[in-house]
Amino acid sequence: MQESKINDFVVRFANVNGTGSASANALFTKAVFRMGVPVTPKNIFPSNIQGLPTWYEVRVSEKGYLGRREGVDLMIAVNPQSMKKDYADVHAGGYFVYDSSKPLPPGYDREDITHIPIPLMNLCNAEYTDARQRQLFKNIIYIGALSALLDLEFAVLEGQIADQFKGKEKLIEPNIKALNIGVNYARENFDCPLDIRVERRDLLGDKILFGGNSACGLGAIYAGATVAAWYPITPSTSVVDAFTKYAAKYRVDPETGKNNYAIVQAEDELAAIGMVMGASWNGARSFTATSGPGLSLMNEFLGLGYFAEVPTVLIDVQRTGPSTGMPTRTQQSDILLAAYASHGDTKHPLLFPASPKECFEMTIDAFDLTERLQTPVIVMTDLDLGMNDHVTDPLVWDDSRIYDRGKVLTGQQLDRIAAASALGARATSLIDAEQPTNGDAGGHHADLPGHDGSNETAGQPLEQFKGKFGRYLDIDDDGIPYRTIAGTHATRGAFVTRGSSRDEYGVYTEDGDAYRRNVDRLAKKWETAKELVPQPEFLSEPGAVATGSRDGVIYFGTSTYAAEEALEFLAEEGIHLDAMRVRAFPFGQACRDFVDAHERIFVIEQNRDAQFRSLMMIELGVDASRLISVLNYDGMPITADNIFRQIKGTITK
Repeated sequence: MQESKINDFVVRFANVNGTGSASANALFTKAVFRMGVPVTPKNIFPSNIQGLPTWYEVRVSEKGYLGRREGVDLMIAVNPQSMKKDYADVHAGGYFVYDSSKPLPPGYDREDITHIPIPLMNLCNAEYTDARQRQLFKNIIYIGALSALLDLEFAVLEGQIADQFKGKEKLIEPNIKALNIGVNYARENFDCPLDIRVERRDLLGDKILFGGNSACGLGAIYAGATVAAWYPITPSTSVVDAFTKYAAKYRVDPETGKNNYAIVQAEDELAAIGMVMGASWNGARSFTATSGPGLSLMNEFLGLGYFAEVPTVLIDVQRTGPSTGMPTRTQQSDILLAAYASHGDTKHPLLFPASPKECFEMTIDAFDLTERLQTPVIVMTDLDLGMNDHVTDPLVWDDSRIYDRGKVLTGQQLDRIAAASALGARATSLIDAEQPTNGDAGGHHADLPGHDGSNETAGQPLEQFKGKFGRYLDIDDDGIPYRTIAGTHATRGAFVTRGSSRDEYGVYTEDGDAYRRNVDRLAKKWETAKELVPQPEFLSEPGAVATGSRDGVIYFGTSTYAAEEALEFLAEEGIHLDAMRVRAFPFGQACRDFVDAHERIFVIEQNRDAQFRSLMMIELGVDASRLISVLNYDGMPITADNIFRQIKGTITK
């Protein structure tokens, strides 16, 4: 008698890339989701087009655990290339479903698992004559078999087939037929359902199943982006694909039918980010998306964006490096590269979303932050978050939200600056009710972290300019100067920029004092950024050892769900730890307070060299002995089991 597992198991599909298995396997995930049970799919695919092993792993968790779990309870093995390893990965007490059209080779004789032979190819050959149909419908047949074996509601699968082929109704019937072939074979040959099965629940409420890359693309639309320049690279390509799809729907003039957007596939990543910076300099909200190798190429322009202070949004969907690495595996390994991209003393704000909802929100925030701070802002997602579907809260947009275009001057304000000395307008305010500035450039946006929507931080007397606009003057003492959109005024304002040293008025100089004043102002702006970026979240009160433990845990991005599950495992063992999820860089006072409140900090991240730990040592001055790394870098998403073992092993030494 097997141990009963209801809504708590892992299924893995072992297929061959390019055989149409992905869409069939997704039927399984969506069926579980539609039955009201939390589910987490991971598509593990090779970087070639066809022929190599691919896996699709699905965790079903009634408790709502959304991170990856180790081990497999039910394996559907239809790829001879990987079958030996697939067989070994099944947990004791689990099930091994395989295509029995040919007998298993010697050695597949484990007594601690249940073998479920289904002659998939023979069933296909008996029903279909077309070779491609045989290949495709074999996948649907095993989904049908799982419907019987795991007690999936057949009506749910039928509904999904109908939705998937809406407008192509002639394909619905043969797919339903293939499902029934699998269902009938399973019921006739095995005791159905198995001891692992799905039972309908109502645990999801209004949650959705959505991917991070699509959420980023949609976020760019809601942020007001009209320009995307890019060069295709896995796993970021679908960010711009999504933006293209949404722009074609929402960025078309209803009267003329003309597109109100531009999407340019550049010759390489360096050209792509140059186009983005050019568009941003000219007032358009623009962005690019890339992964590690592309980020490497973009370093020169990122330095220009930092030094010339040009708003730039970059979405970095991280993959396994270095060099080409493993293009279709996930890591958090661009941290240091992104934080300090370019030579010289350069720093960039980074945002760390943990869910598709946060991908949507942080992409929008990135556009406000980049214009508020006049510096590149990088959204740090990864392949796991970007290319997999995730259960997430609904995406929400507030129609009253106003874009924060930052300190942008109008032509009228430039005229007033020029006239200020002659008029003696000592009390004239620079920022007044005459804004907004350009197009939809409103004032401050109240939802931006660290801002309440007021103009209190700006508005120094006009005399501060002393009758002459200075592009790099800091009249508000926050390190952020005022800018203009090229062409705002016929003769005044900034029309060009440079990446070489200049004074406060944009005039080229190699004077050391002028250079030092400029980079010191940029450092002051970095301090301002600490209050503007998204603040961390805590599982206990910030700055206090709420559990009485001397130890704390820090995690970020896609390590979040596994980390929080591991903390529950540790608590069950009597190990109670405070925890902080970092949502952005630079680190503000809240991060420093958390670190100062604990003697030892476990830092969870997915790279070999503990890059986030290094960032904490550099920026917070934390002694290395206080920071204990919890690492994973095999290209697979980190698991709660892994985190639990590493932390417990250290604490119980």
